[in-house]
Amino acid sequence: MVEVITRSAAETASLGRRLGVLLGPGDFVALTGDLGTGKTGFSRGVAAGIGVDGSTPITSPTFTLLNIYQGRLPLYHFDLYRLAGAGDILELGFEEYFYGDGACLVEWAEQLHGEMPRERLTITFSHEGDDSRRLLFEPHGRRYEELLKQLFPADLKKCFDPLQDS
Repeated sequence: MVEVITRSAAETASLGRRLGVLLGPGDFVALTGDLGTGKTGFSRGVAAGIGVDGSTPITSPTFTLLNIYQGRLPLYHFDLYRLAGAGDILELGFEEYFYGDGACLVEWAEQLHGEMPRERLTITFSHEGDDSRRLLFEPHGRRYEELLKQLFPADLKKCFDPLQDS
């Protein structure tokens, strides 16, 4: 686990960009946390890191549930805020994207309950002050443990003021 404090929206997006550069086909990133904690700003950074055209607006797909962006690989950006439960995701057939040729970035992933892939990276966002955010990165599986090592090499950790790395 790695816990990080970002001090601005730009810093949160920059961290997302660094993650986006590292994502590959089949990767699943679960974003959890209260409204207004930076999940969509982080998602914009991930899209930039994957190579989505900068003129493409990256918005939270609250009403459509899924936006697909094309970069060096597809980015499947979900917003599950309005789902009633995990059954909705199965009914809509979204699980096929979870194991597809792109990377999945799922806001409000806690709505999936037991339908979330076992192997994933979970990032929990919380307020830490006016513009500061606390991000807790929890890897589930070897792929995501390695991803965190790449995302937070020892010399970079001081840039984002990590609080813990175990």
